[in-house]
Amino acid sequence: MQNPRLATRYAKSLLDLAVEKNSLEDTLKDMQLLTSICAQSHDFVVMLRSPVIAPDKKKKIIETLLEGRNVSKLTHAFVDLLAAKGREANLPEVAQAFQAQYNELKNIKLVNVTTATDMSDATLSSIKEKIAGYLPGDSIQLKTTVNEALIGGFVIEMDNKLYDASVRKKLNDFKSKVIDTTYESKIG
Repeated sequence: MQNPRLATRYAKSLLDLAVEKNSLEDTLKDMQLLTSICAQSHDFVVMLRSPVIAPDKKKKIIETLLEGRNVSKLTHAFVDLLAAKGREANLPEVAQAFQAQYNELKNIKLVNVTTATDMSDATLSSIKEKIAGYLPGDSIQLKTTVNEALIGGFVIEMDNKLYDASVRKKLNDFKSKVIDTTYESKIG
């Protein structure tokens, strides 16, 4: 992240304005779209950060990208403001910060669940229910990924905390114990 404080301030201003204008959900969709565009096109992000490309050209490129995508007037005005202030390079971070602040405002917790194989819908709902029991009043949004290197079990990430109940971790812990015990027995 280039400048997290700046991104947070701009995102907070946009969030407050979106609430005031009663267009919070539309603005969220727009920020998700911008995040998606930035994630899919590394060249777009490089262009935004390039000191060689003039800000008015960057603004035109952004407008062209958003054209025909049903983006709100508020988002267009916000992108224009970023360009006018020379802050278009921070657009990816601002869009992500907006989504994080939206989630905080709506009490939505993002939970990443990684497993060795795909999970059934029943298993996913069971995990969601268990996590919801620990977070009363919060809405849970699950993101699932598959990592075969886990061998089995799962890894849950939430609020910068990690719970690793994978077979890989248990094997690594066992390996560490065996190596430590072997070393201790040679000394003694």
